[in-house]
This record gives sequence, structure tokens and C-alpha cells, in this order.
Amino acid sequence: MTAAAPGGRPAPTVRQVWWHASRPATLAASVSPVVAGVGVALHAGPVRWAAAVGALVVAVAIQFGVNYANDYSDYVRGADTADRIGPPRAAASGIVPPRQVRAAAIVAFGVAAAVGVAVSLATDWRLLLVGAACILAAWLYTGGPRPYGYHGLGEVVCFVFFGLVAVAGTADVTAGRVPAAAWPAAVALGALASAILLLNNLRDVETDRAAGKRTLVVLAGRRRARAVLFALLALPYLAVLAALALRQAGPLLLLPWATLPALWPVIGASGQREGRVLVTALKRTAMVELGFALLLAAGLALPG
Repeated sequence: MTAAAPGGRPAPTVRQVWWHASRPATLAASVSPVVAGVGVALHAGPVRWAAAVGALVVAVAIQFGVNYANDYSDYVRGADTADRIGPPRAAASGIVPPRQVRAAAIVAFGVAAAVGVAVSLATDWRLLLVGAACILAAWLYTGGPRPYGYHGLGEVVCFVFFGLVAVAGTADVTAGRVPAAAWPAAVALGALASAILLLNNLRDVETDRAAGKRTLVVLAGRRRARAVLFALLALPYLAVLAALALRQAGPLLLLPWATLPALWPVIGASGQREGRVLVTALKRTAMVELGFALLLAAGLALPG
């Protein structure tokens, strides 16, 4: 007889649980800033491609690590229950032992650390400190004695590390310096990554509030949180205009504006309370971020 999940659905397999726990939609938040950083490097001159590959491995490994660590910590703190809407969480599923989820997070962070050390020593040793800060921030999002994700700081830290640090760091290791064009790109990608997290927290607001997880949405309420979301979605396009006004690149820098129409459904969905609608909006925003990064890199790299 086939086991069933809450709601009468067939229980997911172990492989499906691990896949969902990796939160594949969020991987765009790790790949996109690397793509943008490489675009900045191409605009500035020759690119160290081996370093670019290393930066991508580090970024994706940290994303896996933070997702598994969040899965484990939210289970331990009671934030993930059968009432939440969305893909199953590994630790809370009853299918994967929580200690294995914790071990997966540690392995992912270990991969990020090993590759990060190699890239830093080959390019800029000061990035060792930056890498250590990234891994620490990833673990302390929902882990540690006072996780900042439980105190309304998740979106702020996401903006810093998945925007400013990731784009500027990639530009540094691939170009040998941080060109001025890196900063508008970093602001743009950080804003979109934070918007993804904010949509996630809009979906989980009820279960987060019940578990004492004081996210930005819980603290500010839905209406104010939506205002922050609108600002985050507008900021990338304003950053591109600012870079163009400062003559950091040519008119092709406007290419990412082609992604703007794809965000209209997200704006409408953000006012809904249905969890599945917000999951779809989250995934759409992740795809917009990746498309934005690719077009931004093209606009920086191509002559014109």
C-alpha cells in the first residue's frame, strides 16, 4: 500500500525529497550574480575563466548549503510543519533523517570552502575573509543561537551577499579588480534575490508567525512588505538606468529591460494569500533574475 502525504497525496520518494530540499528555483539567485560579474569582467578586459568556474561552484555550493541548513534549522525550531504550503522539506518530511540534512549542509559548505580557498589563493587572498563571512552568514540565517532570519534581517543580508558580495567578488576574481560597473549590477542582482526571499516569506507568513519566526513580512505586515517588494522589483531597472547615465556602458545596457513585462504577474500574485500562487510568483522571479543577469552580461560584453 502506498504511503500518503498530508492531503491524501502520494508520499514523495527520498530522491524527490532531496531535490525539493535543494530548492531548485532559488539556484538562480546563486548563478545570476556570477553571470553578471563575468559580464562586468568582459566589459573591463580579459577574463580568468578558471576563476569564473570556481566562483560559480562556490556560489552554487553555498546556495545548496544555506538551503539544507535552513531546512534543518527550521525543522528543529518548529517553523516547518504540515500546515506550510509548498514543496516538502527534507527534515520535516519524516522520510530523510534530520541529521542527514545537517550533514548535507556541512558537505556543501565544505565544498564551497575548499574551492573558495583555491580561487582566493590564485587571485586575491583577501577573499578568504569574504568567503568565510559568506559561509558564516549562510549558516546563521536560521542556525545558531540568534538566527537573523528570525529577526527580520533575511532580505537585507540576502541583498548584501547575493548581490554586492557575489557580483563584486566574481568581478574581482575574473577581472583582477572591481570595475565601477560592478556596483549597479550588484545592486540589481541583490534586489532580485531579496525579492525571491520576500515572496517566500509572504507565502510562509502564517506558519512563520505561529513558530515565532519574525521575518520582515511578520514584522511589517503584508501591505508594507508588498511595498518593499515593489521597490526591490523596480530597483534593478533603475540601477541599469543609473549605470547608463554614468556612461559605464553603452545603450545595450538596456537589454535587461526586456524582462520587465514578466514581472507584472508577480506584482499581482503578491497580493494573494494562496500559497501556490506565491510559489509560482517566486519561481517566475527567479527566472526573471537569471534572464536579467544574462542580458545584463550581454549588454556589458557586447560592443556598442
